[in-house]
Amino acid sequence: MTWVHALLKPEPVALLVLLVLLVSLIQGMTRGASGSAKRLFYFVWQAIAAVVSLVLAGKTAAWLSPLVHDWLTERHIAVPNEQLPAWKEAWYTIVTSLRDFELFRFGVLFLASYFLLRILLGWMLPFVMALFDLIAGGERSTGRGTFLSHTASRTTGALLGVLLGAGRAFIVIALLFVYVSLLPGGPFADSIKASAFYSKTASELIEPVAGDVLKRGPVLAEAVQAEFQRVLSRKYEVIDSAIPNDIAQAAVAVTKNAHTDKEKARALYDWIGSRIAYDWDKADNYEKHGEWKEQTPEDTFRTRKGVCIDIARLYAVMARASGLQVQVVTGLGEISDGTYGPHAWNEVRLADQGGVWIPLDATWAPSGDWFDPSGFDSTHVRQA
Repeated sequence: MTWVHALLKPEPVALLVLLVLLVSLIQGMTRGASGSAKRLFYFVWQAIAAVVSLVLAGKTAAWLSPLVHDWLTERHIAVPNEQLPAWKEAWYTIVTSLRDFELFRFGVLFLASYFLLRILLGWMLPFVMALFDLIAGGERSTGRGTFLSHTASRTTGALLGVLLGAGRAFIVIALLFVYVSLLPGGPFADSIKASAFYSKTASELIEPVAGDVLKRGPVLAEAVQAEFQRVLSRKYEVIDSAIPNDIAQAAVAVTKNAHTDKEKARALYDWIGSRIAYDWDKADNYEKHGEWKEQTPEDTFRTRKGVCIDIARLYAVMARASGLQVQVVTGLGEISDGTYGPHAWNEVRLADQGGVWIPLDATWAPSGDWFDPSGFDSTHVRQA
């Protein structure tokens, strides 16, 4: 009775569940016993297919991931040092990301396995439904049935419809539970949590099974976001793989008196930081009008201006021309008022110092020394 009392309270979640049950009950009465049974069987089959596909896709992705990594590594895939068409840029970005980024590789394999399994189980559905019809015998509406038989069929259909509605309602509550767990401060989250029926269903049926998994949801979401940023960084590496001659010559000239990797990195930082101006017009057009002007490192080198991502890409190209291993890092940078906004900077590997990576921000060079300073992480939130 506590479930009934919680369901009959006039609040949005309970009303939504009652609506689902009512619609399912009416559908059950309309379809009759055999039609409702068939619909309920279809619902159960779809639920089983989804669960089986998820479990098998996870196991398949975990098994294939190291095999795919080894196979791609053995291929010795290297991005050509030349201007590539768009489709080749996308190809090398995806292939090298599959090789180098474990979470991205697992995610792609998991989704591919899941959809393939759902397609295979979907092909089985007509045979399964035909088997159900054979076993159930199927109700043939000839119009000659008695009033009593029709009433019994509709009553049975209504009961089966309520069972189907209960399954649908459970899915609704489960989706609300996922929403509240991942976005506790989101719109309507407080109203959902205030629902007596939601609280009872979530605490007694869903949380014991999925609670621990969803508590790790924000961590997984953050990891996925970071992996996406790594793929985005790889995209810039592929796009900027071809180093124009004028940039290469400038990089060699700037670093000609440097003897260590750190001295080379510092010389490039000083040169770019003092010669490339921040393009405030481009930034304003994007922030106020949503207009983004894509530019290459050669554009930045030629015009001597750009925003953070343009400056970071130019630094990366010049660093690679100087024999340094470098990457573009995207994330958040602290703004003067204490808030954070989208930003990009670089990390350089010092091969002659044990392979340590150091951060630098040539965009911020006019405001101070941002070449591997202490406390760099307090103003830069690295997502790549």
